[in-house]
Amino acid sequence: MQRRRLGESGLSVTDICMGTMTFGSQCDEMLSMQILDRAHDAGIDFYDAAEIYPVPPLEETVGRTEEIVGKWLQGKQREHLLIATKVTGAGHGWFAPPVRGGRTALDARHIRCAVEDSLRRLQTDYIDLYQTHWPDHQMRYEDTLDALSRLVDEGKVRAIGCSNETSWGLMKSLWAAEQHGTRRYDTVQNNFSLINRRCESELAQVCRREKVSLLPYSPLGGGVLSGKYNNSLPEGGRFTEYLRSGGERQKSMAMRFVNERSIETTRRLATIAEDIGVSLVALAVAWSRQHDFVASTIIGATSVTQLEESLQAVDLILDQETLARIDAIDVDIPCPLREDGLRRL
Repeated sequence: MQRRRLGESGLSVTDICMGTMTFGSQCDEMLSMQILDRAHDAGIDFYDAAEIYPVPPLEETVGRTEEIVGKWLQGKQREHLLIATKVTGAGHGWFAPPVRGGRTALDARHIRCAVEDSLRRLQTDYIDLYQTHWPDHQMRYEDTLDALSRLVDEGKVRAIGCSNETSWGLMKSLWAAEQHGTRRYDTVQNNFSLINRRCESELAQVCRREKVSLLPYSPLGGGVLSGKYNNSLPEGGRFTEYLRSGGERQKSMAMRFVNERSIETTRRLATIAEDIGVSLVALAVAWSRQHDFVASTIIGATSVTQLEESLQAVDLILDQETLARIDAIDVDIPCPLREDGLRRL
């Protein structure tokens, strides 16, 4: 497994990160521990959580993921592991996050409350990478960055990053850091996969030129790129549950991922994977890892078996011919992750 630096920080991480958003919901504590142990045994030293996990975020479960990760950390060599977590932020404007009464502006008070609670749940005295989960474009960036910088100065946080941020927002934050003398974001964690390649355009330019590392999440497109949604709604699938019994927001999210264009893209990618003798999952994860602006690809799992599939990508390098075949699919079916042309199952 390769190691890469996070931005211009002093943090060097494995190029695969273990995501934990299912821990405490789809995965109970015992299964979560098994997945964490297998990831650790495979050499992964980078683990990503959030104060609002597990998903979907519910008042009765919020924070449970960090509690599980914190319990797992006990007895481990803490200095050999890098733990990332997130302060919620504005919830992207479409729901009231079930923390702090839904009041989650990225101001000094909320950031202070969030980090203290995360440290307690994680049972650690510092967080390696602390990220804003959702941007708050109505706030002054310098106020948010100043609050985060104080945490770094106090030794509670080692580096800071953002998530679900736009190219404009990232550049605005970097400008604010330069103008006001605060810490700058070293990472941006956004959705990036073979059915959502938007990061390759404007955001990639920002990352390369400003030395900010992308941490792609959902490299399997919410599980679509495993092929499990190709013919039907699989039992136990996250989007299956969202479509059958979720609220309007969850159904809308599921239909963005599970649509005719994303399914056709997946089918064509499966042919490429078969031709080169690898699994579709390994192909998707390996493709993400090979981008020069990517530091570490965040994988998820709801079973040890699923984790094993992703780990097949650890030493997989896709050759230029394979990459060209993948790009040809994107030319035919650009941006499958979109609102129109939905496949309603």
